[in-house]
Amino acid sequence: MIIKKYSAKTEDEAMNIAKKELGADVVLMNSRTVKQKGILKLFKAPFVEITVALEEQQSGIDKKPQPMPPVQIGESSSRVDYYARDDIDLKTISQVAEVVNKQERNNENGSATPVNETKDVAPNPAPAPAPYKSAKKVMEEDTKAINNNIMSTEGVDDSDKVYGVIAESLEDNEVKSSFVEQIIGETQKYGGEEMPMEYIVSHIYQRMILKFGNPEPIKPAEKGPKYIFFVGTTGVGKTTTIAKIASKMRLEEKKKVAFITADTYRIAAAEQLHTYANILQVPFVIIYNMDDLNQALTNFQDFDYVLVDTAGHSHKNEEQRDTMAEYINFVKEKTEIEVFLVLSATTKYTDLLSVVDCYKEVFDYKIIFTKLDETSSYGNILNIRMHTLAPIGYVTTGQNVPDDIEVFNPQSIVKKLLGGR
Repeated sequence: MIIKKYSAKTEDEAMNIAKKELGADVVLMNSRTVKQKGILKLFKAPFVEITVALEEQQSGIDKKPQPMPPVQIGESSSRVDYYARDDIDLKTISQVAEVVNKQERNNENGSATPVNETKDVAPNPAPAPAPYKSAKKVMEEDTKAINNNIMSTEGVDDSDKVYGVIAESLEDNEVKSSFVEQIIGETQKYGGEEMPMEYIVSHIYQRMILKFGNPEPIKPAEKGPKYIFFVGTTGVGKTTTIAKIASKMRLEEKKKVAFITADTYRIAAAEQLHTYANILQVPFVIIYNMDDLNQALTNFQDFDYVLVDTAGHSHKNEEQRDTMAEYINFVKEKTEIEVFLVLSATTKYTDLLSVVDCYKEVFDYKIIFTKLDETSSYGNILNIRMHTLAPIGYVTTGQNVPDDIEVFNPQSIVKKLLGGR
């Protein structure tokens, strides 16, 4: 993993520098505004410092990983200050959670916790990864040691316990077991086995953020209006999500917005969107066929965004899915589009897999997860991201319009998955 910092006048400029050096797959880990120092600071504009990360295999660097050395008690590393202790009690996830919260506080203060700050490291073969044990099995095998809090901060046994607690937290959040093994295995591969708990958790924290990648909300069109299609099964909250996004566009960004609904099956859905259109004072049309859609393209050519609500239906209904694909492809030939697949965080994993795979057959999409307030398990967000590799744009946390929606925050979800507050 490569982690580096860049500075520029704006975050976008800093990201462009990072992408130019490391490639387009670089992921933003942290951003902060830094005030100038010195006697002339009042006359100097502040600058933005970002921390970015990239998997080494993505960057095209063909190097073997270098094991991360353990940090001794009281040792201050030039890369990061860790605290090590020899009284770790891993009967609960509280210690792991505290490290995650410490990591987040470092991010908020602008201090990243890098695993490897530069790609210019000498190659050094790492030991083969050892399979992790479940937390329950570790506790059964070594109950006496855990109860007496007798654990050194070095050695394979301690690492197994830390990996076990992390694995249990991820599995309790319903992260797919193969993904848990992958994340832990990558950490063992790149870091070796003899690492203090803080190093392990910090590495996994950052690796999971990399798995999520950068959030991708709606981007402004380069020219002309952008049509945003919202697709998904019945009951996931497409119409309410459209209203939330449109409200922010209209009220905060002062954009010209229009509504289209292709949902001619549920009268209530069209009436609901019509009500939101009246409140926001934006035009609203219902389309029944391709001629209606073509007319809408003409009518809304001076708008910034046109949000299209599609019919909620079973993803197995090929006829309705194909009709939707025809609408999307028709508009795509004439102007810029984005497609968001709206998924409920409360849907079980096997059903989510069926949905995302069916839609992937007909068009590319970004993802919006709704109803995060109705679940205590967030593993499916990571599962679907790792399965589809589709970017996540937004999450919603309730029915309130426009407040209960936000751009996807990988750090926040990773904290929850690892038991952080």
